[in-house]
Amino acid sequence: MTFKALKNLSKTCVAFGAVLSAMTWSVAPALAAGDLLVAPTRIVLDGQRGTEVILNNIGAETATYRISLELRRMTAQGRLEDVSEEDANELEKAAKAMIRYAPRRVTLPPNQPQAIRLGVRPPQGLADGEYRAHLLFRAIPKARSVTDTSRPAGGFTIALTPIYGVTIPVIIRQGNLKATAGIANGRMEENQNGQSFAFDLSRTGTRSTYGEIRITKPGADDPLLVARGIAVYPEIGQRKVSLPLPAEIAKQMNGPISVEYYEPNNVGGGLIAKTDMVLK
Repeated sequence: MTFKALKNLSKTCVAFGAVLSAMTWSVAPALAAGDLLVAPTRIVLDGQRGTEVILNNIGAETATYRISLELRRMTAQGRLEDVSEEDANELEKAAKAMIRYAPRRVTLPPNQPQAIRLGVRPPQGLADGEYRAHLLFRAIPKARSVTDTSRPAGGFTIALTPIYGVTIPVIIRQGNLKATAGIANGRMEENQNGQSFAFDLSRTGTRSTYGEIRITKPGADDPLLVARGIAVYPEIGQRKVSLPLPAEIAKQMNGPISVEYYEPNNVGGGLIAKTDMVLK
């Protein structure tokens, strides 16, 4: 297992962005939760090389974060649900056993980037397939003093402290894996926040699909809507995708539209699937 060295880390956001742009793995835009910024948001490894995840504390105070490796499964609704050690299947157990990362706890001053080194150690004879676990970066709340004078005399208080976390998938691909996708059953749906465009996204093959959805009208130069980070993982063959629509976009969704599914630009930007439909 080898790791690529991170050089010349700076406390400025400009230098942080420059570090990210210089890296060569499959990347997605950064994720933020609370005061923690994490990039990339998705990692794909071929089983032979390591990489890094960059954490940045964008808050005004020093913060401590714990890093752990978790298991998640995708549902037919596109949600990721926790998987316990007892319920893990062989693919999930193998993924968790292969992935190595360090450090597992970091304390970051404001605007201070930190590299988490990440690699994989596949066992001999590893079967072809896609293996996946998820890195969880969770803030550790500061301890409250037992002598806090803000407590009312003769009584007690209950303080609710939000604990922020960011989870990113770590995918290991072994062998020559392929996948295809299909788009069907496009429809408009009403919900408490307005309207959404929903459709069924199917997948066949030996690996996941991942990319962005573009919705276009005939003759228009620009898409009506672009939704990034849409995945279908190997544990399911089909999932529902539901995209909330601003009111001005919802008004334009009647009549003929095209729904296209593209790979991210950094891995070629190729068309995965496309369908034309008419909405009423």
